[in-house]
Amino acid sequence: MSDEAPDRVARIQEEWRRERPDLDPSPQGVIGRLHRTAGLLTDELVEVYSAHGLGEGDFDVLATLRRAGEPFERAPGDLAEHTMVTSGAMSKRIDRLEAAGLVTRRASETDGRGRVVALTARGREVIDAAFADHLANERRLVAMLDPDDRAALERILAGWLRSLGGD
Repeated sequence: MSDEAPDRVARIQEEWRRERPDLDPSPQGVIGRLHRTAGLLTDELVEVYSAHGLGEGDFDVLATLRRAGEPFERAPGDLAEHTMVTSGAMSKRIDRLEAAGLVTRRASETDGRGRVVALTARGREVIDAAFADHLANERRLVAMLDPDDRAALERILAGWLRSLGGD
């Protein structure tokens, strides 16, 4: 660590070293800081979603529909898979977005029992504006890092994610 004052994770590690000198708490240096960083980043991201009247899950659904391309629709099961939530949680999100006039639901033309969720014109306007602000926010957040560090961190995280079985 540099000449900077110890952060919360360093203090926790020191406490564990004192209380359990038989264990090495060094993994907490990475995991603890990554966990704390993720929480702080989530707070920063959610603030932008909220400015557009969206929650994190709402943003996720609208962005997934928008990325689908014309006609900006997907089956509810596809939405759940792309956003990694249960079908029950997805139904609640869709209900909320439909009530807000951001998506519609209709019967599938190819599956008699299936449904399709589609962005409304208003939903497209909302997600386009929210996504532009989201990218500007992400750009601001990663600008806190040196460009070489940012590239290295992206490479390291991508490799670690693959090792953990993430896509």
